[in-house]
Amino acid sequence: MVAPPDNDVLWAHGLHVKHNGSPALSGVSIGVGEGEILAIGGPRGSGKTTLLQCLSGQLVPQRGEVWFHSKPVHTMSPLTRERLRRDCFGWIDPAPVLVPELNAWENTALPLMLRGIGRRQAKATAVEWLERLDIGGCARKRPYELLQAERQRVAIARALAPAPTVLFADEPTAALHRADRTHALRTLTTAARSHGITVVLATHDADTAALADRTVPLLDGRRVKTVHLPPVAETEGRAACSLSA
Repeated sequence: MVAPPDNDVLWAHGLHVKHNGSPALSGVSIGVGEGEILAIGGPRGSGKTTLLQCLSGQLVPQRGEVWFHSKPVHTMSPLTRERLRRDCFGWIDPAPVLVPELNAWENTALPLMLRGIGRRQAKATAVEWLERLDIGGCARKRPYELLQAERQRVAIARALAPAPTVLFADEPTAALHRADRTHALRTLTTAARSHGITVVLATHDADTAALADRTVPLLDGRRVKTVHLPPVAETEGRAACSLSA
């Protein structure tokens, strides 16, 4: 084992992961400072999602080490890693994964209530985040009543509401059109900085990576010095529902 640096909230050394015999990560090492917004850049298939899964304890590397605040994530039991993700980490998927039976504010408040926060306080925090993302008027709507862009904003609000120590965002605005994408990313990064949240952001978009403090490029599962990240083309979308009067 190699001792992790004291000033890194997250640190990984020599990560090796194979999927069905094909290398996804080949000796990747990385450190993330406290309060830093770090972009993991690279084209699709470069290993970005696999790296985020290793850093967040979702996936144990076949070789290598992952440390969180000097605690070895790679040797934790599955239950301990699950508690770590619940209490300290947030996660945003490329496409929103919401509980269909719950409305928008209940989906947003869910991680707060899982941490033992009362329903009234959890609801107030959830509604506040939905309003910050300009979808306060959708608070009582269920996922099937929302547009794709609105559902993704709910997913972003849900990840931010518990003020996690580290927020992992895997292509968090891939499903949004440009106007929604820009607003959501700026809300995410502004909230992270104001609350001291460390963000690890996977992206293949140069404009998204530009919002980070630093970019670590990946290519074919390895760290490289530079990688070309093209801007994402405009996608189709409809405007989010307006706030209620």
